[in-house]
Amino acid sequence: MKPFFFTRIQYTSGDWETDQRMPSNLMHSLVEYTTLPVDQKEKVVQLSSPDLFKSPFCYLSGHKLVEFSAQERDHFKRYVQNGGFVFVDDCNHDVDGLFAKSFEQEMARTFGPKALQKIPNSHPIYTCFFKFPEGPPTTSFELNGWGDDLVHDYLKAIMINGRIGVLYSNKDYGCEWDYDFRNKRFLAEDNTKFGVNIVTYALTA
Repeated sequence: MKPFFFTRIQYTSGDWETDQRMPSNLMHSLVEYTTLPVDQKEKVVQLSSPDLFKSPFCYLSGHKLVEFSAQERDHFKRYVQNGGFVFVDDCNHDVDGLFAKSFEQEMARTFGPKALQKIPNSHPIYTCFFKFPEGPPTTSFELNGWGDDLVHDYLKAIMINGRIGVLYSNKDYGCEWDYDFRNKRFLAEDNTKFGVNIVTYALTA
């Protein structure tokens, strides 16, 4: 079995290089809790590159504008439709919600206006490894970019043939998990456990 590797998507608009310590923290959790072989070095792949199609799991994040070029849009769509999985996390620190608004518009342009839908808290992603019976765990970083002071009690997804192809979070898990993994010992509960579920689902669904 080839080692799992974490791929961060680099796109031409916005700021894609957020949450620098998050990938190594999440990969440490995969080593700690699962038997999955893990390549612990993060890969960065341009969305316009054919190398995208070698990745089983991709992460895309930012605070600013998301606007794909024609080639980036074509690659994103083909990657997802061919069985790829993208976890998209809104860093959510921008009061006008620019990342959220522009990403959701980009998904509507790419997959259709109704493609991005809330997933129920009974979805298998919440029970495929650790159990999260109440749905997505809360974060201390969620500052709603729309300015309505709501904490989102759901995640959204684009479903492809019955499985999640794009998992979309407004909860800022990237910042929540952006710390040195050695500091986990100070936490009452390891807050990266949901990340283990996301990867497990991406690789097995």
